[in-house]
Amino acid sequence: MTTKKALITGLTGQDGSYLAELLIAKGYQVFGLVRRSSTSNLERITHLYGDIQIVSGDLLDQSSLMDVVSECQPDEIYNLASQSYVPLSWTQPALTAEYTALGVSRLLESIRRCKPDARFYQASSSEVFGQPDESPQTERTAFRPRNPYGVAKAYAHWMTVNYRQKYNLYNCCGITYTHESPRRGTEFVFRKITHAVAQIKLGLTNELKLGNLDARRDWCYAKDAVYAMWLMLQQEQPDDYLIASGETYSVKELVECAFDCVGLNWQDYVSVDPAFYRADEPVQLVGCIEKIKMGIGWQPQYSFNQLVELMVDYDLKKLSS
Repeated sequence: MTTKKALITGLTGQDGSYLAELLIAKGYQVFGLVRRSSTSNLERITHLYGDIQIVSGDLLDQSSLMDVVSECQPDEIYNLASQSYVPLSWTQPALTAEYTALGVSRLLESIRRCKPDARFYQASSSEVFGQPDESPQTERTAFRPRNPYGVAKAYAHWMTVNYRQKYNLYNCCGITYTHESPRRGTEFVFRKITHAVAQIKLGLTNELKLGNLDARRDWCYAKDAVYAMWLMLQQEQPDDYLIASGETYSVKELVECAFDCVGLNWQDYVSVDPAFYRADEPVQLVGCIEKIKMGIGWQPQYSFNQLVELMVDYDLKKLSS
C-alpha cells in the first residue's frame, strides 16, 4: 500500500501541530510548510522532529508554493496558515489580506497547475458570519464579516469553492468555530483564563482582568476539530461543513468553571476592564452541526467542562514544573 503524503501550511500553529500528530499516527508522510525567518517558532512541533519534513515556502510567494507542491506531490493539502488574531487584523489589515485571503489564491493556483488531483482543505472561520441574521448558523447562512480577518476568510472560502466548481478540484472548506487547547496562546480569552486561574491557585498572581463577561462563544477542543478536517478529505465527494460544538457558553460561565476546578471563588479575583472589550463583538456565533454529523459522522468528543478541566490541569502542571 502506497504511503499517503500530506502538506500542512501553518504547521507551527495549534491546529497544524495537532493535525501533524494525527496524520503521523495514521501512517502519512507529512510535509510542513514553514516560512524562512530570522526567529524560530517551532515550539509546538519539536516533539515531531524526525517524523515530519520541513519545507520552505511562503504564502506571499507564488513561485515558492509551486515549487513545494511540485516537489512534495502531496495527496492531501491542509491550509491552516493565516494571520488569525482578530485585533491585529485591524492594525495590519493589508498584511492580513495578503496571507489570509490572497495567500489562498496563490495556493489554489499552485495546486491547479502542479497537483490538480490533490485533495485540499481550507480552514474557514465562523468570523465570516460576523453579525449573522440567524442563530444557530448553518452552511447556508449568509456571510456578513465585521473585521478584516473575517473579510479575508470570506474571500478565501469563496475562492476555494469557485476553484472546486471551475476546475473540478477536490476542495473543502471547514468553517471552524472557536477551538482551544493547551497549545493556544494566552492572548486568546480561553487560555488567558485557564492560565491565570493556575497562576492564582499557585500564588503567582491575585487578579484576572477581563472584558465582556456576557460574551458567548461556541468552544470545542482543537483535537476534535483537526479530526474533522482529516475526515472531510476522506469522503467520496468534496463539501463544506461547520466544525463546532453546537453549544454556547458565556465568558462568565468559563470563568466559573475554571475557578471551580481549583476550588476558588471567581468573584474574589476577577475584575472587568473596558479596555478588553471587543468593539466588534460577534453576535451569538453558534454552529448547527447536523450536516457534519449526518454527512460524515463527526461530532465533538470533549464536552465544555472536560475541555476547561484539561486546560486548567495543563497550566497547573506547566507552572509547577
